[in-house]
Amino acid sequence: MRAGPRATRRAALVAVLLSLLFGLVSVPQAAAVERESTAARPAAATPGPAPAAAGTTFRNPLNPGPDPFMTHWRGAYYLTTTQGGSIRMWRSPSLSTLLAAEPVTVWQDTDPSRNRNIWAAEFYRFGDRWYLYYTADDGVDDHHRLYVLESERDDPAGPYHFKAKLTPPNHASDFAIDPGVFQHNGRLYLAYSGINPYQHNGLNIAPMSNPYTVSGNAVAIDADGGCPEVREGPEFLNRNGRTWMTYSTCDTGKPDYQVWMLSLPNGADPLVPRNWTQHAGPVFSRADDRGVFGPGHHAFFRSPDGTEDWIVHHAKTTSVNTYTNRTTRAQKITWNADGSPNLGRPLALGATQDLPSGDPGSGTYWINDDGRSSGEGSVAYTGTWNSGTGCGSQCFWSDDHWSDKAGNTATFTFTGTRIALLSVRDTGNGIAALSVDGGAEQRVDFHGTIRVGEALQYLSPRLPFGKHTLRIRVTGERNAQSSASFVSVDRAEVYTD
Repeated sequence: MRAGPRATRRAALVAVLLSLLFGLVSVPQAAAVERESTAARPAAATPGPAPAAAGTTFRNPLNPGPDPFMTHWRGAYYLTTTQGGSIRMWRSPSLSTLLAAEPVTVWQDTDPSRNRNIWAAEFYRFGDRWYLYYTADDGVDDHHRLYVLESERDDPAGPYHFKAKLTPPNHASDFAIDPGVFQHNGRLYLAYSGINPYQHNGLNIAPMSNPYTVSGNAVAIDADGGCPEVREGPEFLNRNGRTWMTYSTCDTGKPDYQVWMLSLPNGADPLVPRNWTQHAGPVFSRADDRGVFGPGHHAFFRSPDGTEDWIVHHAKTTSVNTYTNRTTRAQKITWNADGSPNLGRPLALGATQDLPSGDPGSGTYWINDDGRSSGEGSVAYTGTWNSGTGCGSQCFWSDDHWSDKAGNTATFTFTGTRIALLSVRDTGNGIAALSVDGGAEQRVDFHGTIRVGEALQYLSPRLPFGKHTLRIRVTGERNAQSSASFVSVDRAEVYTD
């Protein structure tokens, strides 16, 4: 029997969904170094089918920095990540365009006692003002202390002025980082990581009389963590009759950096340690098969329409013990039948996800290195490039292209306003020359001290909406630390707003 139009359309849709499903499944990383499994690929590849409604999806990373905190307020997402010498904030109407958003510096300090190593900013609205909490020192790590700023108007992006140092009386001169604020039984509390009887970086909770005043001694929480050295980054959810405190454990440079959880019934006193119940085992941890290591230092935010809960966190694509290459990612969480939050498993960097409910989207789409695209995009190569799947879960769709032959080019053609190039950084990578629409070249070093995947190599300037090209030219050059001059091409992210 000949299929009717509706059946034909249904079959076509199933085929597209299957192709997307199998294309997005991560391939375990090969044991051999990718450069050793080379295979020549023709100069151009044929684009595959584009998924429907590409403007309703997004891919991580959201930001190249660590220690994220994010909220959605009055039509926009606001994100901070650790920058070191200042506090910067990114604002975007859609999660899909955060990576291309321009940062605003909301705080720099001239006081030498607190203008270095500024970490882990978080911001909350109390009344009609925003309060931004952070940690900083004078250049000596053990001098880290907690501080709070107050906004001058009802805007999370400030401007801000310095408000107070946060000092529990029993820890006034002690190391302290990662401030977080929560409300329980109608009262305000400060939670942070600092010296206590259990860890140098242990969990502490102190009462507050207002958003900028600690009103009593801190109490120590003896929390489990799968390793002895760190309990940090406390974050809070209140639902189903309990306050849930999630926190990160192990050193953040380790691949086993992970999230554990405690809970407290409504009506119980947070300053009585025995009132907290320990959840057994980690609730968010490394996913080797997806190329995700060290997922932690997180926060929670609601979807624009308030119907979904999401986690924003940092993680790495390498199992090496390092503080570098931690990038900000987000994914939706759910709730278990017993009322506890289910954070799920970390998704592979670059996995395509539906945008949060109520997110307007922007038409952002991807172009893979083999020519497949979810929008009006393609890529063509001159010269002979190597290609393969040796990079596995470190690469988008588990493949990439690379070349060390001077003069070889890869040219992305796209329709939009901006393009980001993400690919492998490696010890054998060299210098590329990038140009937009045949203009002046910009030299970009693709070298990395360790091998990481889907790193943000380049973000173009904003362009008039229309058809454009991004050309990547292999120069054959490298810096003194690199062992070779390869240039890697993995995926491009195209912005249409």
